[in-house]
Amino acid sequence: MDLKQIHELIKIINKSNIGEISIEDKDGKVTIKQKEEQVIAQAAAPVHQVYHTAPPAPAPAAAPAVTSAAPAPAPAQDNLITIKSPMIGTFYRRSSPDKPVLADVGQSVAPGKVLCIIEAMKLFNEIESEISGTIVKVLVEDASPVEFDQPLFLVDPK
Repeated sequence: MDLKQIHELIKIINKSNIGEISIEDKDGKVTIKQKEEQVIAQAAAPVHQVYHTAPPAPAPAAAPAVTSAAPAPAPAQDNLITIKSPMIGTFYRRSSPDKPVLADVGQSVAPGKVLCIIEAMKLFNEIESEISGTIVKVLVEDASPVEFDQPLFLVDPK
């Protein structure tokens, strides 16, 4: 990664709410941290493997509770498990445009089953289920951006 690319990353970090980003390639590692309106760039020695990490996103605000006299029957969401995005990127439900969706509502999933793909920096990362159950809801539209720790799927762990 050359100096111009590092400067571009610093500009992007300054304009966003990203706290930290680390990029490693065959030439080395670059870590950019944003603290109190400052951006710090740090370069390390070359490494042999490539790892990509995503910065933590701010916690979502709690939704206000709504009370009603006669609650409508709804599926019990107390036992539902939320599968969240492990990184920032673009969410895809298919491995390619001509393939079927990887995971859909009503479909059973097991640990290791690919649920979706998240593209981050031109890398396509398969996101696998860590639990067994049935998908109750897909929370993200296909080809839309996602943040770190953003809910992607609701799963009933029956």
